[in-house]
Amino acid sequence: MATAAEYKARILGYVEGKDPVAVQRDTPQVLAQLVRDVPSEQLGSRPAPDKWSVSELLAHFAEAEIAASWRYRQMIEYSGCPLQGYDQELWHELGSYARRDPQESLQLFTLLRKNNIEMFERLTPQQWECYGMHAERGQMSVRDLAQQLAGHDVNHLMQIKGMLGK
Repeated sequence: MATAAEYKARILGYVEGKDPVAVQRDTPQVLAQLVRDVPSEQLGSRPAPDKWSVSELLAHFAEAEIAASWRYRQMIEYSGCPLQGYDQELWHELGSYARRDPQESLQLFTLLRKNNIEMFERLTPQQWECYGMHAERGQMSVRDLAQQLAGHDVNHLMQIKGMLGK
């Protein structure tokens, strides 16, 4: 298992030289194209017992966006605030990711992401630099989180493309 620093470096490497807002803006459409016309059975099939299915990853995208939405707003309102990590396996269990309708997860993600992109467009330069103190990753600005989430998008998009043979 990678350390927090190794994970962060890998994720940020995926978006080096790219506009993180543009990456995030494109992700819902890329996801929709990837899963279009793919049977639900295939979307729900795990590539290995310990690996999430495409359906589960779609639910993860939606719930990661919920967490990011809260974090962005907390950092802007209370710059310097603590940011807790979360146990994605517990969220998986509580959210019953395997039983979720993949199209509903995609729809939820798309709406949440749209809302965050619209917020980004209104942020001042000072608001982009507001920050929180992440329990695992240290100081993180709104800009840093946007870059990390864009890298998270790319990471899971590559995973889904591989699972669907695209």
